Amino acid sequence: MKVFPYLMILPNFLIFLLFIIIPFFYGLRLSFADWKGLGSPKFIGLANYIELMKDASYWSSILRTLKYAVIYLPIAILFPLFLAYQLVKNSKMKSVYRTIFYWPSMISYIVVGIGFRFIFGDTTGVVNYFIQLLGLPKASIMTSSTGAFIVLVLASLWSGTGGSMIIFMAGLENIPTTYYEAAEVDGATPFQRFLHITLPLLKPTLFLILITGIIGVFKTYGMVSVLTKGGPGDATKFVVQSIYDTAFQRVRLGYACAQSFALTFILALFTIIQFRLNNGGAVND
Repeated sequence: MKVFPYLMILPNFLIFLLFIIIPFFYGLRLSFADWKGLGSPKFIGLANYIELMKDASYWSSILRTLKYAVIYLPIAILFPLFLAYQLVKNSKMKSVYRTIFYWPSMISYIVVGIGFRFIFGDTTGVVNYFIQLLGLPKASIMTSSTGAFIVLVLASLWSGTGGSMIIFMAGLENIPTTYYEAAEVDGATPFQRFLHITLPLLKPTLFLILITGIIGVFKTYGMVSVLTKGGPGDATKFVVQSIYDTAFQRVRLGYACAQSFALTFILALFTIIQFRLNNGGAVND
């Protein structure tokens, strides 16, 4: 048996084992226990999950996250697709524009959140500074539920568009040009070529962006914690913020583990449904 290939993957396997597999099963065990972080966990069976079914604040955070996903994801898919399509179609200066659109995705969510808070903040925000220069009263942006939500969507779009655009560009560049040439000979318009050639052949890429986007939305934490802190009130307190508060503010780590596994089940269920509906992203013959 050849040992060298296994030695090459050993470091990655150990990292996966130590930081994914072992914490997963340890967290699953804690979800059936009452634990404050000190001492030994006390096994309580399904009590955490029974309480979870009646926890209105947790399910409200799930609904807020769903609302965020419904508003954010369509824009986060269509806008990068539009940019990628334009850049691939017009190759002049493509590398320059690709770099310009991509570099925000390399910036930490924490830095992006601080930056957008500096721009839209109610007291020290740049936007309100210019509004006051015009002699107008300050706008309540970050202290308004709608305003904070819109700023969060804008910040997420600014940060995430570049990465999705690069993936779409890779998918578009893999579509054979002969299909477009044949369609053009047959008299197909640019919109018809996009609708009947580009979109069907881009299905695997769209499926990938959709699945990773949904998982990313439900894992949103860094941006929210810096930009809005879940406020005003609970307007932008999403499910991960709710789990964090349960674990480290209410000091109920066992119950927080149960909340995490409920979220994992929801995401797994949605992913399975999407795989079935979209045939795993495969292109239909």
